[in-house]
This record gives sequence, structure tokens and C-alpha cells, in this order.
Amino acid sequence: MIVAASTECFAHTPLLETFDKLADLEYSAVEIAIHEDGHQLRPSEVAANLEKAIGLCRDTHRLNLSGYSVQLAEGEHYYDQFVACCKLAKATKVATITIPSAELGTPFNEEVERLRKLVGIASMESVRVGIRSQVGRLSEDPDTVIVLCNNVKGLGLTLDPSHYICNPNGSKSFDRLIKYTYNVYLRDSTKDKLQVRIGQGDIDYGKLVAQLQREKYDRSLTAHILEMDDVDHAAEMRKIRLLLESWL
Repeated sequence: MIVAASTECFAHTPLLETFDKLADLEYSAVEIAIHEDGHQLRPSEVAANLEKAIGLCRDTHRLNLSGYSVQLAEGEHYYDQFVACCKLAKATKVATITIPSAELGTPFNEEVERLRKLVGIASMESVRVGIRSQVGRLSEDPDTVIVLCNNVKGLGLTLDPSHYICNPNGSKSFDRLIKYTYNVYLRDSTKDKLQVRIGQGDIDYGKLVAQLQREKYDRSLTAHILEMDDVDHAAEMRKIRLLLESWL
């Protein structure tokens, strides 16, 4: 396993500057967020100029690329933009793309059909797709995640324990999801707050690392901490890096 950080940790900072910040914090790997509503790199930009996007994502200032998080806007170019993101992943030797699952209320069969198409597109470029654990979406329920992964061959999970600990329907065990895990997002959380300062929450990092090791998970533990008012963000980023490295 390696410790990485998402560029979403500095969501309003330009991409190249974010790489510098993470390198200064002594991270060795980065996951790049490609979100249509973001401020760093958008799927529409990748589709419009793939070569430029490849050059930008290769210029990581000594950081290894651990993955991409892709959020597409609905519309006629939805799948074309996903194709471009998968080609970017292949060109930059990234194995896993994280995407959101559908919002709660979406018919199950409709979501299975969508995910099968996305997984099929990704597999053509030797890329895997993981849906992200997320409150307000189908993936907020571990049982639904398992059924989706069993119905969509090749689909995995980007496990975000915070969304099972701080869940509107009560905390949920995610132990059964470990074997489906392609990527991991981490911060510290309580039952009432999705993000708190490192060390003040309920995430059992040691137990999680041990569970992943039993499943021979050998990919990233990705820091995914958003900036908080009156909190030294750089200090929080250092703390989680040191904490995760201590368990490896």
C-alpha cells in the first residue's frame, strides 16, 4: 500500500500548484480530480484536448499518479467524455477511475445498465471503475454496493469509511466491502460530523489497514480532507500522512 492525497484537498488551487503543495507536505502519490464542476481539470477539457490533458497530468512534480476521480455532467457528451478520461488514464498508466454512483431514488436496473456501459468503456483501455461510498447516493448502503458489484462484472468500490460512520440512517458496518475495494478515501469522522480534526474522530485506521492487508490490497490510502475554518489545513494533511504511514 501507498499513501496518496486527492487534489480535492486543495480544490480551489490550480492543479500544478496543488502538486507543489503535496510535494512540500512529503506525499509521494496523488489522485487527480477531474470534475466538471471543479476548478482544476474538467472532463470536457480532457475530451477537447486529450494530448494537453496527458501532458498536464504527467507534470506531477515527482508525485506518482495513483488514480483519477471523474465526475461528469449529464448531457449528450457524457460517454464521450468518459472515453477521453479512460484514454487519459491508460496514457498515464493509471489503473483505477473513481466515479459517483447514482443518486438515491434512481431505479436499480437503470444504474446497473449505466455502470455496465462505463465499466465496458474502461475495460477497453485496461482501466477499472470504482464507485465511491457517498451519502445521498446508492452507494451509501453497503448492501446495495455489494449487489451492484455482483451485477456489474469488474465493478469495484472506492471505500470512504466516513460515509458509513456518519450516515443519516445510522452507522453501518463496511467490513464486507473490503474485498470489493479498489481505492480508499480517508479523513477522520464521527457519527455526527463527516469531517473532524485528525485524532478526534472514530475512524479505526489500524483495523482498516489490517483488513485491507488480509485481502492483499496493495493500492492507495488516499487522504481526502477538505479545508475547514480555523484549522491549519497543512498540519492536518501532514498528520494524516504520518498516521497512515505509521500503520504500513
